[in-house]
Amino acid sequence: MEFRFITHDNHDPYFNLASEEYLLKQKGGYYVYTWINSPAVIVGINQNTLQEVNLSYTSEHNIKVVRRLTGGGAVYHDLNNICYTVIAPYDNEEDNYRVFTEPVIEYLGTLGVKAELSGRNDIMAEGGKISGNAQTVYDGRIMHHGTLLFDTDIDALSGALRHNKLKTESKGIKSVRARVKNISDIIKGKLSISDFYSGLNNFIGKNYTRYDFSGEDIAAINRLVKEKYSTYEWNIGRSPKGKNRYDGRFPFGTVTITFDTENGLIKNAEIFGDFFNKKDIRILADKLEDVRADKISVAEALSDIGDYIPGADGTEIAKEVFG
Repeated sequence: MEFRFITHDNHDPYFNLASEEYLLKQKGGYYVYTWINSPAVIVGINQNTLQEVNLSYTSEHNIKVVRRLTGGGAVYHDLNNICYTVIAPYDNEEDNYRVFTEPVIEYLGTLGVKAELSGRNDIMAEGGKISGNAQTVYDGRIMHHGTLLFDTDIDALSGALRHNKLKTESKGIKSVRARVKNISDIIKGKLSISDFYSGLNNFIGKNYTRYDFSGEDIAAINRLVKEKYSTYEWNIGRSPKGKNRYDGRFPFGTVTITFDTENGLIKNAEIFGDFFNKKDIRILADKLEDVRADKISVAEALSDIGDYIPGADGTEIAKEVFG
């Protein structure tokens, strides 16, 4: 079957991740697809989002957090990061990573970038990782996707993926951090992101028939966005069970909060420390049962903490726990 080439200007991470699933599971045919996300952290399907993402940072900086269909570690996307997807017949005899990254490496070579596939799924150049790749198989077809860090905001990448003060233990797959490098630093300003993107599309799309999403396609993708990719249940709630512990010091005393997480909700919370309390602290801890494990929800649940612990503020504590 002939491959079709897709590219568009929709930068919504929810839409773009949903469109991959739509093409893989609901749409017949084989595709090569390039796209760019607005700032987002994309977590692997088997990862614990609470463990991998600084949700306080992403919330404050309007960075969406989205779970993808493939395994591997969490990655940061922005408008200077290009994504590509290949959906093809699955051949377990082939080195699929090498097959699907080869055209990208060849394109980089036309720009004087000496890149190579390193390990299982990274493209490296000049000692840094410029591309991460992952794959999944469904119904006889394979979906391969990867990133190309052209001029990504490295500070935002570090901030969004930095572990916060919450210590989490879970069976989720942990990210392996590698030294990353922007392609723009290698080619030293010879191209803008738009020129690089156009060149990539022309290079890898030249042998394929162009395909644009129809109204029917877009409606189906938006249903996936609404029902799955924009939801707390998918992006955070799907995280593996985890045990969490926070230790902090405040003017009113030291505080330790422990809790389990299941489906993104707090379970079995306990609060203890050397503070003075006016009411039974176990009642306060019970207020966290089945609360979403995020800063806003916890702040609301602890809104009357001052009635239990004089001088304590729920918003401040929630920010410290998830900050």
